[in-house]
Amino acid sequence: MQQALSGMNSRLSSIGGSVVGAGDARTRAQLDRSITRPRVGEVSLSAFAFLFSELVQYSQKHVKGIQDLEKRLNLVGYRVGQRLLELLVFRDRGSKRDVKLLNALLFINTNVWKALFGKPADSLEKSSEHDDEYMISDNDLVVNRYISIPKEMAQLNTGAFVAGIVEAMLDGSGFPARVTAHTVPVAGFPFRTTILIKFDAKVMEREKRLADK
Repeated sequence: MQQALSGMNSRLSSIGGSVVGAGDARTRAQLDRSITRPRVGEVSLSAFAFLFSELVQYSQKHVKGIQDLEKRLNLVGYRVGQRLLELLVFRDRGSKRDVKLLNALLFINTNVWKALFGKPADSLEKSSEHDDEYMISDNDLVVNRYISIPKEMAQLNTGAFVAGIVEAMLDGSGFPARVTAHTVPVAGFPFRTTILIKFDAKVMEREKRLADK
């Protein structure tokens, strides 16, 4: 027995003289990782789909209707958006806060969508009827891809979660708005999701003053 322990000790000495568990090594690697350098593809799609599905099911048990469920998903997304904004701002500390509405929307349409889904949104449009409304559309929004919605809840769009993220980032950037998610089918994309952004009146007033300068 003593010979076996002695042999084991000598083998441990030959690889560095200390024993670190696999879990400890992974934890240390996570703590040493820089948050200023984004890493792509860290979360598997299947893991995210499972977690989001569980979130939707859990939320459904605590609400009475579709509107309440969307509000709950929007609230959860809002909390995620607050933290995502902090992270993106920290990574890009050299940039100045933009005061122009269009630039803020382009940042969400490209940078935020890439951070969340690995690609830009499919379109950014301004409403032809209301100057204070803009639309970000995604032909195949990831959060909706693996959610099976029963016929009696056909009006539900779980993209309300993403709408909450967008709303938090706009609020935190000084562009308060009401943000909702809607299913707007187009040819070839029957589940296309449009994130409708309706800005607060004071945002539009500021835009007008900036345009007049």
